[in-house]
This record gives sequence, C-alpha cells and structure tokens, in this order.
Amino acid sequence: MQDYKREFIEFMVQSNVLKFGDFTLKSGRKSPFFMNAGAYVTGAQLHRLGTYYAQAIHDNFGLDFDVIFGPAYKGIPISVATAIAMDELYGKEVQYCSDRKEAKDHGADKGNLLGAELHDGQRVVIVEDVTTSGKSIDETYPKIKAAADVEVVGLMVSLNRMEVGKGGVVTAQQEIQERYGFPVASIVDMAEVTQALYNKEVDGKVVIDDELKTAIDSYYAQYGVK
Repeated sequence: MQDYKREFIEFMVQSNVLKFGDFTLKSGRKSPFFMNAGAYVTGAQLHRLGTYYAQAIHDNFGLDFDVIFGPAYKGIPISVATAIAMDELYGKEVQYCSDRKEAKDHGADKGNLLGAELHDGQRVVIVEDVTTSGKSIDETYPKIKAAADVEVVGLMVSLNRMEVGKGGVVTAQQEIQERYGFPVASIVDMAEVTQALYNKEVDGKVVIDDELKTAIDSYYAQYGVK
C-alpha cells in the first residue's frame, strides 16, 4: 500500500470523517462503519484532502485532462481543493466546475453550473466523496453532457465501500462503470482500510479491534460482492 493511502486512512479517522460503530444507511442497511466528508471543515483538512485526491487521480487517470467536476454539494469543496493540489504537486493547471441543485436564472453565470464553463472536446475528471448507489452521478452526468460535448476521463471517490450496488451483483462503482463507460477509482477501499487499522493504533487508540473486525466481516458476508 502506498504511503499516501495509509496516511489518508489515518487522516479520515483523525478528522472524524470515517467512523466505526452501528449505523443505519439510507439504503436501510445496518453498517459497522460510516463516512461523512462533510466533517472536513478546516483549511488544513481541505488542503490535505486535495493532495490525496490529486495523487490518486495522477496514479489512476494521469494528467491529461482539463476540468475537475465536483457534484453539489460535497463535491464542490473537493473539486476546488483538488484543483489547487494539482497545481502545487504537478504544476498542472486545471479548472473546476460544479452543478447547481437549482438552475440560476439571472446574472452572467446563470444556468445549471458554477465555476468554469465547459467546452466541446474538454476532458473531465469527476470527484465525489463516496458512491453508494450512483444516484448523484445519474443526476449530474446528464448536466455535464448537456453543457458541452466533453469526455469524462473517470470518477474518483474517497472510499470504495466494496458492497453490492442496487443491482445486487456488482459494486456501485462497477455499476457506474458499466452504465456510463468511464472508469471509477477510489483513493482507498475498505479492504485497505481494514488492513491499515486492524489492531493498529491511531493517536494511541486501536481503531479496529477483534470485535469490530468480526462485525465488518459479517457485513461483507451479507452485502459484499459474491
């Protein structure tokens, strides 16, 4: 596992973004872990988050793209932080763009999007916090394609939950790949998270002990890809 992946896993725990316990997801599933990217609230946290996204995008998709697109709302700060990190780490200048939940009907920037204006032929990387059902991509992808004839290079998310999607056969990330034809990657997946945190301390506390590891294994026995 690359060093930045291990650092990112500890960063999620320290930022109270990745939590372990007993959670009920929107899908109704009872999960022993939960991720909330809305807990990144400081400039230092967002700066670090952008560097992790930039490194993962570089490793998975390369640097041949023009725009980073972050679906509203949590994707907006991620896209901005990642665009800044691209410049800092790789000297790569990219634009950021996001969608609006409600179109703006006045002013010079009216329409469905904010940030950079999309143009035909541009290459776009989409950034999201986590993909559980693919709903946000189903909502935003048509907006992107309606704005201009762009090519989506790929979708980068923080965490691959590695559980079956709505179809019940493959993961949500795989469902998106099959539906739209572009690759989906993650900075880390739950197998890497478990490997990095099982019986390991973060700030003096073991994050995943034997009891929690058993709960995670049971969750994937029920909801993991068979």
